[in-house]
Amino acid sequence: MKRLPAYLLLLLSLPVAAQKIGMADRRLLQKKEDSLKVYADSMINAEHAGKRFLSDSQFVKTFVRALKIPNSFSYPFDSLLTVSRLYPADSSFRIFTWQLKKDEYMYYQKGAIQMRTPDGSLKLYPLFDASMFTAKPDDSIRTRKNWIGAIYYRIIQKEFQGRKYYTLLGFDDYTIGSNRKWMEVLHFDEQTGEPLFGGPYFSFKDDTAKVKPVLNRFNIEYKKEARTLFNYNPEMDMIVYDHLTSETEEPKRKETYIPDGDFEGFRWENGQWVHVDQVFNFKLKDGEFPQDATIKDASGNVDEKKLMEQSEKNIENAKKREEQQKKPVKKKD
Repeated sequence: MKRLPAYLLLLLSLPVAAQKIGMADRRLLQKKEDSLKVYADSMINAEHAGKRFLSDSQFVKTFVRALKIPNSFSYPFDSLLTVSRLYPADSSFRIFTWQLKKDEYMYYQKGAIQMRTPDGSLKLYPLFDASMFTAKPDDSIRTRKNWIGAIYYRIIQKEFQGRKYYTLLGFDDYTIGSNRKWMEVLHFDEQTGEPLFGGPYFSFKDDTAKVKPVLNRFNIEYKKEARTLFNYNPEMDMIVYDHLTSETEEPKRKETYIPDGDFEGFRWENGQWVHVDQVFNFKLKDGEFPQDATIKDASGNVDEKKLMEQSEKNIENAKKREEQQKKPVKKKD
């Protein structure tokens, strides 16, 4: 069974404001979770497509019934290892994302946002992936009905002028030759409460090479077998990601893109993520590329924990080297 990376599972288990679940309801939730585990595994790993689609349908129906149980927001569903569950710092909602394997070439992303409610009743926003129907996924603000699907692995809460913004980082098994990682800002409409994805939150104003537009969302696309860093570094308060280059000098072919040792990033400034063209002033040595995993190990599972640890070590080494380079050289007598 394909499991979510170990370090993601830790991120998914953030503190949530306590809502008491009755003993009978808890037992019912546990029973439904047992069924959900079977469906969740089958919609990825079943041999035949028909079985996978049937399992997805059964998963959705059972999941909604489970969420309708009073105070289900406090129930973690932590045995659903193929389903991402993220909470923001304020625990005002949680977002579930998962994927359905259509065939060897395509995955459908699915999702839902469950709001925390004072009385423990269900307030749910299903998400419908429309990424396969658009050639310009970074062109607009989108609703839950035309969401650009991704399996989210990080959520960063920021505020500007009294409004809260939730930045989502996600992974997409995009094509047979390439993967994508997405950066998306979620906020909620003040009038309707509906979730809105995207907006003019990604600025390239500080880039000197050429003028770039403000984007509504941002992604990197890279070779399927490559391992890339794209994550939030709390100490730096930045989103840091690998600078990519074509290993075959074919810039139009994204399936040839791999890390080259440089890092780019985004820093939150006045309600926007402002692009930082070069996070460090030097390249890492060969073999020191951060290893924020998106590929499978020998067993076919994703192992992000070990690779993320290496990513953090490489970032720390880079910071130390930059500080060392800034120190004045002592002259010999």
